Amino acid sequence: MPVSSMKIRSRKPYADGRPFGEHGPYERIEGVLTYSVDPNNAANASIVDLEHAPTDSEGRVRFESDFTLIAPSSPSHGNGRLIAEVVNRGRRRTVAFFNRGATPPITSPAVPEGDGFLLNHGYSVLSIGWQWDVYRSDALLGLDAPEILIDGQPVTGQACVEMRPNAVESTRQLSNRDHKPYPVANLDDANAMLLVRDWEDGPDTVIPRSQWHFPDPEHIALDPGFQPGKIYYVIYNAAKPVVVGCGMLAIRDSAAWFRGATDVSPGYEKIYAHGVSQCGRLLRHMAYLGLNIDEKGRQVFDGMLPHVAGGRMGEFNHRFAQPSCQSNPGFGHQFPFADSNLTDTLTEQTDGLLNRLRALGAAPKIVYTDSAAEYWRGDAGLTHIDSSGSFDLEPAPETRRYLFAGTQHLPGAPDLMVGQGPDGSTGMHPYNAVDYIPLLRAALFNLDRWVTDGVEPPPSQHPRLDDGSAVAQAVYLDAAPGIPSRSRPDPERLWRVRELDLGPGADRGIASYPVREGREYPHLVPAADDDGNDLAGIRLPDLTVPVGTHTGWNLRHTNTGSPEQLMSMQGSSHWFPATADRRAETGDPRLSIEERYTDRDAYGALVKTAAARLASDGYLLPEDIGLVVESCLERYDCAIAQQ
Repeated sequence: MPVSSMKIRSRKPYADGRPFGEHGPYERIEGVLTYSVDPNNAANASIVDLEHAPTDSEGRVRFESDFTLIAPSSPSHGNGRLIAEVVNRGRRRTVAFFNRGATPPITSPAVPEGDGFLLNHGYSVLSIGWQWDVYRSDALLGLDAPEILIDGQPVTGQACVEMRPNAVESTRQLSNRDHKPYPVANLDDANAMLLVRDWEDGPDTVIPRSQWHFPDPEHIALDPGFQPGKIYYVIYNAAKPVVVGCGMLAIRDSAAWFRGATDVSPGYEKIYAHGVSQCGRLLRHMAYLGLNIDEKGRQVFDGMLPHVAGGRMGEFNHRFAQPSCQSNPGFGHQFPFADSNLTDTLTEQTDGLLNRLRALGAAPKIVYTDSAAEYWRGDAGLTHIDSSGSFDLEPAPETRRYLFAGTQHLPGAPDLMVGQGPDGSTGMHPYNAVDYIPLLRAALFNLDRWVTDGVEPPPSQHPRLDDGSAVAQAVYLDAAPGIPSRSRPDPERLWRVRELDLGPGADRGIASYPVREGREYPHLVPAADDDGNDLAGIRLPDLTVPVGTHTGWNLRHTNTGSPEQLMSMQGSSHWFPATADRRAETGDPRLSIEERYTDRDAYGALVKTAAARLASDGYLLPEDIGLVVESCLERYDCAIAQQ
């Protein structure tokens, strides 16, 4: 087996040993897995540079990663299902995410149990470290990846680091999200470049070499200072590359190992992979590479739940890759975007995300879930509309695809409407307050029943061309209601996805920078109703019985620069006027709350009816109807109070 050993660092009761329904108390186990993989095994053939990693006496490549297992203390008390969590930048999040628990600080190893949802239903959760560039600690799970050596010699090559400051800074680390950098091979490298652009899809300007320098192998300094809201790319000759793709092998092989009985688990009947954002993109990438077969030819994951991944993959399997990068043009922004075989109208390539898995007979059931933010990012629509923007694609039989209408990248709440976004920027408008977690819970249950009992999930719900619910960004903006408190984004500065030329070595996982960008793909978003709320997707009562307009886009605040640019993850919520008088006073074109609903009780009754309809259709669990009603009433109260 590729997992050659396990070291347990700690084993203790979880949540102070309190019981979770009929499944009893849980325990939390922390440890390290050591892997020993065969570089010549066909299951590992897609991993870039694995053949250049050092091998042991048996010809195998060794590396290790951290893990956390949260499972019933009595093995027989679980439901036989293991959720394999692809941790987000080292952070354990799946338990707190599904359980609506508080998000702990990045420096905390806490795994809040929230309302106990997953555990009350008997699921176990395995959190797997997979990023080479995470600084491993009690709080962050990471991977010790092998260095690349060619003919026994160290390797250098081009690296490109994207930097998006939110305040003036004179010096920046050469990494994304404060992770480990690739060191500069030569501090005086005359061929190194620093580029800057004013917006996401804007032109690059070269900053003269005389204005910046490398003070040490891990930092760059700019004499005028890095300016907030600008987007910088530093291109340099880097040293000490590692086999980044070993992170995907760690995810695959640890899950495969836990399927069988171990010292800390009884083995699992079904294994589901879950990843949010960056980690959802990684699951898409693993699917594309066919990484659902272990070295013995056995299928690993029965199902996958990639969340808010849109149509992207990522920097997970090339030389000098930085897994936390998500927006700079590169390997993660390339065709294919859709599941099934399709010819790209721009590149004329023919490919599909699931081609390899189908050929191997190892395609899992997949439920994709996205927010409206991934559509405004420009890529989510490419997963189900052809690359010319001309027709809807036939759905893949192995998958379902759901847009959580009117939501942002991460779930919202009234108390989360202000502050910094995930990237450190702040928003021009209040953040989106809609909580989509109840829909994600139902998606997990539907995936489980599909795998276990063959019960088909409810139909996919997303924007379509044939019913007019998918429109160009410009069409949406022209039709959007003129909300007095809302600024309009600059149509020329919206996010785009373009055809890319990564250079002659791209097929071997070696890019040439700067990447050459060409023609743009269509950028389609959900059409909106008269209130400005998304028409397509699964519409929570927040959209069918609304007290405000909820979008997947927001603008950067002036205090973090470039206020004409869209934020990368945040949406916005704009409450309706409370009264008709307030509506007339502000000139708001939307009906007021008092014109829509008799009172709070009447509003709550309408929400309950709408939530029950979602449950009847299979998009919401009956047990969460009360939760949805409670959440909507919280937003009703917030809307009234904010007038």
